[in-house]
Amino acid sequence: MQNIEAYQKSFITYLEDFAVEKEPKNLYEPINYILKLGGKRLRPVLTLMACEIFDGNIKSAMDAALSIEVFHNFSLIHDDIMDDAPLRRGQKTVHEKWDLNTGILSGDAMLILAYKLFENYEPETFQSLAKLFSKTALEVCEGQQYDIDFETRDDVTITEYLKMIEYKTAVLVGSAMKMGAIVANASIEDQDLIYDFGRYLGIAFQLQDDYLDAFGNPETFGKQVGGDILENKKTYLYLKTLELGNEDDTSTLITVMSSSSISNDEKISKVKALFNNSGATQATQDAVEVYTDKAFNILEDLNISSNKKQLLRSFGEYLMTRRV
Repeated sequence: MQNIEAYQKSFITYLEDFAVEKEPKNLYEPINYILKLGGKRLRPVLTLMACEIFDGNIKSAMDAALSIEVFHNFSLIHDDIMDDAPLRRGQKTVHEKWDLNTGILSGDAMLILAYKLFENYEPETFQSLAKLFSKTALEVCEGQQYDIDFETRDDVTITEYLKMIEYKTAVLVGSAMKMGAIVANASIEDQDLIYDFGRYLGIAFQLQDDYLDAFGNPETFGKQVGGDILENKKTYLYLKTLELGNEDDTSTLITVMSSSSISNDEKISKVKALFNNSGATQATQDAVEVYTDKAFNILEDLNISSNKKQLLRSFGEYLMTRRV
């Protein structure tokens, strides 16, 4: 088994060879641009790791890993358009560097390219991968729509929020791992178990991201701390404050979040204080632990060696203690 950095290095080498040099340039150059912007490459790493966990050859999983990465970046192009975001990983977003229509069309092309990568597998494997991919891609779209709907709703529940992050984020993590298991010809039972392991880790990962957005170190987090607060997002921290806070806390939170008369720094400071005072900060950290434990409990049933189980556990612990 390799470490995370080794998987990343192998995948990035493979990704660099994927550069699409075709006409028309204004369709394919944005694709190459977004794919080379960097990032942790977490999802393809999980595909490679899962393949090797089940005694497969990671070279055989490269196209599945690449498909996951292409799809993920397709979703980022369209997310950036919906959010009117000017920057992605410190660089201009595709629709800003080119234009809106190019962003939409290049994103569409990426989704098709992601599917085409499955054509490099034998029919049975192709069918399994494509079936999983279609299910996951639709769920990601559903999660994105839930997220959009929440922006104009004042009655979002914790249960609804957890469903949203499961669909928008966690199912892709689970699918990345299951694809590796499919390529390695793991049993159906192990494929489903590793999917659930990844799905629970994905929920914990997003909850940790909610926490870091408010309380992370700005030097290591990689984006503006407090960004969710400034965008008035109904995160787990926000919803837990409404649930756990007293009447004054909840009233103040709603007032401050909707105010346009206070500075950004003051808004972030006041909202973070409400998160802390209500117990929402601790509740969010507790929820991260709960979903991480759910993932770890699945390891008991996986048909792999204890050493490999420990490797997956260490990876989960790494994700949940990260500061970036």
